[in-house]
Amino acid sequence: MNNQNFDIHIIGGGVIGLTTAVTLQARGVKVVLLEADEICKGTSIGNAGHLATEQVFPVADASMLRHIPAMLLDPTGPLRLDWRYLPRLMPWAFQLLLNMRAEPFDRIHKSILNLNSSSLAAWQDFATQFHLKQWVHTSGSLLTIEQPTKLSILTDYGKRLNEVGVPNHPLTKDEISEYEPALKNDNLDALYFSKTGHFTNLQGIYSSLVDSFRELGGHIIEHCRVFEAVPGEEGIHLKTEQGDMVAKNIVLSAGAYSKALARQLTGIKVPLDTERGYHLMIPKEGKRLNMSVSSLDRHFIMTPMEKGLRLAGTVEYAGLDAPPNMQRAHKLLQHAQPMLKEPLDTEGSVPWMGFRPTTVDSLPVIDRIGRVFLNFGHHHLGLTQSVVSARMIAEYYFDEPHTIDPTAYKVSRFKKAS
Repeated sequence: MNNQNFDIHIIGGGVIGLTTAVTLQARGVKVVLLEADEICKGTSIGNAGHLATEQVFPVADASMLRHIPAMLLDPTGPLRLDWRYLPRLMPWAFQLLLNMRAEPFDRIHKSILNLNSSSLAAWQDFATQFHLKQWVHTSGSLLTIEQPTKLSILTDYGKRLNEVGVPNHPLTKDEISEYEPALKNDNLDALYFSKTGHFTNLQGIYSSLVDSFRELGGHIIEHCRVFEAVPGEEGIHLKTEQGDMVAKNIVLSAGAYSKALARQLTGIKVPLDTERGYHLMIPKEGKRLNMSVSSLDRHFIMTPMEKGLRLAGTVEYAGLDAPPNMQRAHKLLQHAQPMLKEPLDTEGSVPWMGFRPTTVDSLPVIDRIGRVFLNFGHHHLGLTQSVVSARMIAEYYFDEPHTIDPTAYKVSRFKKAS
């Protein structure tokens, strides 16, 4: 294979890399997609499956600080820290704390909102273009609480989101039953978000996109980890598992593994770490719910899919190398069962863990520096923002006017490595 026959090499075959690849290939760009393992077999296959356009605030805010000690001490809680990883985490965590201040928090929120407000329509168009509509459901989602003392928190949150253009409204007990008859609603309050959705078969979506990409002339090389990427006069020199390559242009979309390559390509040390997330897939319960249901009390989400009910959530800081603690996945059952009228049939349940790539300002890096395009760091919102991000990369590639102001997502917001 002559690598010079391709216009662009994309490093990373998760949902960000794949949507970028098929978007560019459909517009006549000759693309080769390099994936360290298999296409979309990493974090992309294990996400919550929620089209989370309503999640428009940074991953951490000041109101959380007083709850962190209790979260860390609760074995079933939403947050876990591997204390052995703390020294490596501290510089990142300190910058995350600084971004909780009012000015950066508001600026970051508006930049997330800019991406998310376009994401639903972008996914609907994308699903139509690439024949994915059967798996992309845009019928909304619920956010619930069970503690009456938190009703004012839920109400205020809904008002705040309505004010910034994220439509939602509270449901009565009877309305909750109409939307989700399976929920135990005697002690439940909820907000309904109309401009959200969920994905019922992630593997079906990814397999279909791979087929479309190949039919359009795209090329995929799996089991091709990129160890080094160095810009040169002739192009970008790549050292990979399958030998050396020279790329005319590249897109870096390697998710949690983007940090080292971004530094080689740009000279900037992007402050990125990983939030390890877990899910439990319950194969016999795919028809229990109609839409994604999140819990404000319990900090987790339930999403109905063709292959089962997915319980997802929790944040664990332990880096890329520590083994998974699958008990965290199984403990999600302790949150789900009290919310449902009937016991879940957990036979054949499968736990999973993956890495959410998170920058200190909760914003992805979407940028172009010469031959280098950057598209990574979407934390919990990779699936939600993937199509919008892909379009932004296409606008950079074709030197088109940007439909979304790209300033907030530029890599230059971070400092050069010393």
